[in-house]
Amino acid sequence: MFSFAFVIREIEIDDFWRAGLPLIDVRSPGEFARGHIPGAVNIPLFTDEERARIGTLYTRVSAEKAMTKGLELAEPRRQWYLEESRRAAPRGEVAVHCWRGGLRSRSFARHLRENGFEKVVIIAGGYKAYRQHALAFYENPLNLRILGGYTGSGKTEILGALASRGEQIIDLEGLACHKGSSFGSIGCGCQPTTEQFENYLFGAFRETDPCRPVWLEDESHNIGGVNLPLPLWLQMQKSPAWFLRIPREVRASRLVKEYAGYGPRLLTEATGRIARRLGGENCTKTLELISGGHYQDAAMILLSYYDKSYERALRLHSCGDVREIITDCIDPEKNAALLLSYCGPAAVSIRKQAAS
Repeated sequence: MFSFAFVIREIEIDDFWRAGLPLIDVRSPGEFARGHIPGAVNIPLFTDEERARIGTLYTRVSAEKAMTKGLELAEPRRQWYLEESRRAAPRGEVAVHCWRGGLRSRSFARHLRENGFEKVVIIAGGYKAYRQHALAFYENPLNLRILGGYTGSGKTEILGALASRGEQIIDLEGLACHKGSSFGSIGCGCQPTTEQFENYLFGAFRETDPCRPVWLEDESHNIGGVNLPLPLWLQMQKSPAWFLRIPREVRASRLVKEYAGYGPRLLTEATGRIARRLGGENCTKTLELISGGHYQDAAMILLSYYDKSYERALRLHSCGDVREIITDCIDPEKNAALLLSYCGPAAVSIRKQAAS
């Protein structure tokens, strides 16, 4: 299938971003699903099953037999590779990568070059090099501002309002497709893998100006089924935080508007997941209230549990710089303006964790 008429140039991942080329990931569908560079198009050289067969030949027989089998399997798809690649890169300029920038990406790149593509490069080190680059990013000091507040404070909406005012924000829950609590999957799609969440997160940080602060919502180490990179989470705990203290009744009303429309079944299931932590009496009462459509009263019981849990988590901010903002307002635009008014040099920390 492939010849060696063209020498394919390698570029480092930073050079690829500067070049702005479309990106083709030739790994198998399973590899791509576990994690990929955001924006990459998957045109798999082999299926998952074929890749497994080739790998078995490589380890149990020989590299030569594995290569022969690979060429045999790829041959019938020559035209399909070209057609898909032209859709992904209609200008005939593209970057290609596999796991380590090895035979798969080089063979695919040469095939494109020999069939009309004007510029084809491969990512040096492949996806593995990208992952190393992405995870190493969080070892560097980051300029973070943390938005805290009890459950139901509307922190995600406040982040949106901050963005409309020109602040840099990253919506961790949006990237994770989860709102963080037992109820967090309601209304959200399927979560990415932790690996892909890390890739999305790194992509979001790459879009920010490192000289300006980035607002993040205060989160535990995990958001639903995905985990924050530990170095990032540790930096979040040491970064200055602003904590919105909004009355429980106000927050309960907001949560009823957000969740009641999903019906009692999903709310009952979510409550059941925290039954042990709620306690038997509170759980039974909450389930009765949900069943009867008394969502405000159910929310008040649930918030009593979540507020205590959040107070414990708040003590993890080891720098002690947690600034409390007391308001009875739930409007995200007003709270964003209020928050920014507390961020100037005159804003004084009113809570020290050492005294908690």
